[in-house]
Amino acid sequence: MDDTRIEDDDKDALAGLSTVPLRKIQSHSHQLRANSTPQKRRNKVRKHSLDEAQVPDCFEDHQQQYYNDSSDDDFFPYSSSSTTTASSGTPVFGGSGGGGNTNDYLSQRMDRGLCMEDGQDESRQLQALPEFIGSGGMNGIFKVPVRAPVHPGRPPCLELRPHPLRETQVGKFLRNIACTETQLWAGQECGIRVWDFDNAYDPGYGLGGSGGRVRRGDEDAAPFHESVNTSPTMCVMVDCGNRVVWTGHKDGKIRSWKMDQPLDDNPFKEGLSWQAHRGPVLSMVLSSHGDLWSGAEGGIIKIWPWESIEKSLSLKAEERHMAALLVERSFVDLRSQVSVNGVCSISSQDIKCLLSDNVRAKVWSAGPMSFSLWDARTRELLKVFNVDGQMENRVDMSAVQQDQAVEDEMKIKFVSPSKKEKSQGTSFLQRSRNAIMGAADAVRRVATKGTSAFVEDVKRTEALVLAADGMIWSGCTNGLLVQWDGNGNRMQEFNFHPCAVQCFCTYGARIYVGYVSGVVQVLDLEGNLVSGWVAHNSPVIKLAVGAGYVFSLATHGGIRGWHITSPGPLDSVIRSELGGKELIYTKRDHVRILVGTWNVGQGRASHDSLMSWLGSAVSDVGIVVVGLQEVEMGAGFLAMSAAKETVGLEGSSVGQWWLDTIGKALDETGTFERMGSRQLAGLLISLWVKKDLRPFVGDIDAGAVPCGFGRAIGNKGGVGLRIRVYDRIVCFVNCHLAAHLEAVNRRNADFDHIYRNMVFSRSSNLLNNAAAGVTTSAQVLRAANAAAGGNSEEPKPELSEADMVVFLGDFNYRLFGISYDEARDFVSQRCFDWLREKDQLRAEMQSGKVFQGMREALIRFPPTYKFEKHQAGLAGYDSGEKKRIPAWCDRIIYRDNRATSVTNSSLECPVVSSILQYEACMDVTDSDHKPVRCIFNVRIAHGDKSVRRREFGRIYRSNEKIRSILEGLSYIPETTVSTNNIVLQNQESSIVRITNKYAKDTVIYKIMCEGQSTVKEDGETPELRPRGGFGLPRWLEVTPAAGIINPEEFVEVSVSHKDFHTLEEYVDGIPQNWWSEDTRDKEVFLVINVCGSCSTHSYNHRVRVRHCYSGKSIRIDSKSNHSRKYQGGLIHRSDLRQLSTLTDAIDDSQHIKTPQEARSRTPSKNHPRS
Repeated sequence: MDDTRIEDDDKDALAGLSTVPLRKIQSHSHQLRANSTPQKRRNKVRKHSLDEAQVPDCFEDHQQQYYNDSSDDDFFPYSSSSTTTASSGTPVFGGSGGGGNTNDYLSQRMDRGLCMEDGQDESRQLQALPEFIGSGGMNGIFKVPVRAPVHPGRPPCLELRPHPLRETQVGKFLRNIACTETQLWAGQECGIRVWDFDNAYDPGYGLGGSGGRVRRGDEDAAPFHESVNTSPTMCVMVDCGNRVVWTGHKDGKIRSWKMDQPLDDNPFKEGLSWQAHRGPVLSMVLSSHGDLWSGAEGGIIKIWPWESIEKSLSLKAEERHMAALLVERSFVDLRSQVSVNGVCSISSQDIKCLLSDNVRAKVWSAGPMSFSLWDARTRELLKVFNVDGQMENRVDMSAVQQDQAVEDEMKIKFVSPSKKEKSQGTSFLQRSRNAIMGAADAVRRVATKGTSAFVEDVKRTEALVLAADGMIWSGCTNGLLVQWDGNGNRMQEFNFHPCAVQCFCTYGARIYVGYVSGVVQVLDLEGNLVSGWVAHNSPVIKLAVGAGYVFSLATHGGIRGWHITSPGPLDSVIRSELGGKELIYTKRDHVRILVGTWNVGQGRASHDSLMSWLGSAVSDVGIVVVGLQEVEMGAGFLAMSAAKETVGLEGSSVGQWWLDTIGKALDETGTFERMGSRQLAGLLISLWVKKDLRPFVGDIDAGAVPCGFGRAIGNKGGVGLRIRVYDRIVCFVNCHLAAHLEAVNRRNADFDHIYRNMVFSRSSNLLNNAAAGVTTSAQVLRAANAAAGGNSEEPKPELSEADMVVFLGDFNYRLFGISYDEARDFVSQRCFDWLREKDQLRAEMQSGKVFQGMREALIRFPPTYKFEKHQAGLAGYDSGEKKRIPAWCDRIIYRDNRATSVTNSSLECPVVSSILQYEACMDVTDSDHKPVRCIFNVRIAHGDKSVRRREFGRIYRSNEKIRSILEGLSYIPETTVSTNNIVLQNQESSIVRITNKYAKDTVIYKIMCEGQSTVKEDGETPELRPRGGFGLPRWLEVTPAAGIINPEEFVEVSVSHKDFHTLEEYVDGIPQNWWSEDTRDKEVFLVINVCGSCSTHSYNHRVRVRHCYSGKSIRIDSKSNHSRKYQGGLIHRSDLRQLSTLTDAIDDSQHIKTPQEARSRTPSKNHPRS
């Protein structure tokens, strides 16, 4: 590295720094030398015969003195069992017999050659080298992450589908989940998957199991079934009323799948399907009246009436085409209904989500920045408002107008200023940089037009949910949670996490929130934070409730189940029992990793140089990581690189040459496979994996942090790669830190900046980029949230969470307090112990100022900087005018999971590494730096997820404590319903009173329609036909249809008849081709489902509702749920109405309070809201 090349660009910054005084005493051993008797000066005649092979004779006379003065006790021999740790955090060297024979140890060390070819035999290479450990590793962000057999920071979970490697999921990423009573359905990029809860604890089939159907990534998943291939699934919805699962797809189709169809090893097929939209179906919902609503791009909302869907579902398989046509022609386009003269009242933004408010029979439609509220029965637009709750009178710009605006902006960006303007103000470099950055911004705006990936407003709505008390909650990209009432009025807002909200779900009186950070939080109905934990290491994109679990789906495709009582006493029992079975599901593996770093000085290496550096050391290595510095430099290149970074582009032709050339040296086509790389200006890092290890390595991500020119340009900085090896996270970071002898503080600051800000995401240069699955919006949102300052919680750096971190590169730390001639003397005498005392990096690590708690092997090679190019041997050190002092600029430093001295890996300390080789290639002369390489032997412990799930199931099903806890959750509070029969005529209403007689818990209720039938004149028992999602017929209104009832209180539900007119193609098989009102008597059965606030079981009350047109007498059977019963008999309609009214008025319990009385005595937090 030539200091005059790019370092000159930093002179202005350096001028503002005070000169760091040279410290003469830096270590305890150095202080001893300073306080001892004066030592005679060595080598008064400087011959600098560094190219000679033998050691000078005078060196033998001072062996004992050199050993006594060295500080080798600061190095930790990995294989020693008698190692102790000093209070300063620096390991102290210890051996058997109190240190062993001094002369033997010294001669053993001094016999090692300067070059990797000298003095190196095979047995020596396989032994672990002594290591130096920096201070400060037990504090703050540098603390080793906590690991355990059962994660101590979150509830124990059911790993339904363990985290698969991303590379195994190309074309089949899971994107949605939904639960029925007995199954979990997941939408993926190639169809649908189904898990039966009965098999949720069974071990996986293994790779190739189940007749070869199981592929990589699913070998440890619980047994599942797959559908035939379809277009990517965008949304999944369950219709329990008709035992059907509905899915919306990227090709614009809506498909149905029968829940009860037989599942075997053959892919199951879809039922009804039709072309719903031209673009992807982004969201679907079943309204409270059974209609299917679907949303798409451009703000398109369509309603598919249940009458046409019901008829199509009844057709046979050979009539599938006719069924699809029947549904396709029946839709109602809401956007066209609210458009007048081309001006639409609702937003043209994509429909983010649809929500059915079954409490009030409304439907919410949410775009990124606005909401529209609809009546589910009449399909009328009720209200349009923005994310701040303000009413909107929207006039949307057409697509043509939007395109014209973008073109105008492009013209402004690229318009050329006059020559007079060019000559004034800024330098050529600054003008070039501004022009490139402006062009890049315009390109970015065009590239992201019509999408929300780079929307600057952090208030975008990401998810909606209806809570048990009837309130609606929305989640935003800045982590804000907003509570709305049923009329679209903004009530409260909460912010418990700085990252974007991705999804919601509810169970009982709890609200579950999933975040882009992988966190899941639990809230009560008042918005109080109950609990939270890190559920996944990637965004939680969907939550669903089923079988007593809240299942979370992460972007990587992993599915975990959290018990509905978590956190609670059940978690403690499972954690204790499962932790005791650690040995049953623990697996151990090991891998060797070759890490190389080289500052190439804008040059190119010969094949022989690369073979000497890398090719000769890869025979028994599984992973190879190569970091290069100064691949390409220069002001123009740096400006172009910065502009490309703004639009997510990277790399250069020179960088690609290096990748191809290194690949040839590693036999890329035969032995190794390149997984990915990352380039930032002159920094380049790349990673290769041996093909037999490839099934166990994946999830590669990349990151970059610039440090030059105000933390904006990549002449200095770091690039990193993160991979998963045997289910453990390993990070590699290639750094080029600030240059010059006196810039120690800047180097420390550069490291700290890189460590804190390295964020890994999908890189455009990753070979498996097609497997990205999701965009890098998580990082964009995280940065936006940090800029917004909405929350004081500081996110932990991603490097802090890794099991192993390796830093490599040109760190630029120099030798201090020593002259050029003295340094060459020490090198000529191979006295590296003395040189290490002058090493800035070692001194800063001892002080805990940089690379806190990290480890480096004992340096036994000459300084790698600075050399004259193409001059062989150690005589090539810089002898020019500047005579730069030799220094160990190029280093490799790491940390693993060890917080104490351990030698074997376990689930508490899963990654334990040792260094087998750490040396420089002194025969390579293509640069002013020498390449350095290091071989790690990494022992990895990880859990067998399939066996662990089996043990989890055994504990859950057989443990007596757990059984007792679950029995307590099955309790249902006692409730009564005032009537079980209602008769309505036109525009009539009746009241149903639901009473909670329990004094210790609230009751959560919801009312559904079990089915509708037409009363037949011959007295034949009618057949009930359920509508979609147990929806109500349009002539019936039930308000409120869901809510909560406080202890010893009741709620009154209004059941009303409403007029409606509809065009039905079929009524009981009879075509109706004109507008008419069906005047036949109708009968429905309402089901009032009640449960406790945390009950795992529920109870149903049935209420018969009949709508009559004629004056005939009817026979009914009255089986009231009340304590007073009425005998069935022949009565008239007027008598039945009186009976219904009389039953409503009965109240057996005199102590039951009315809602008005309860409110007058004590405020009720959970009173049902309308």
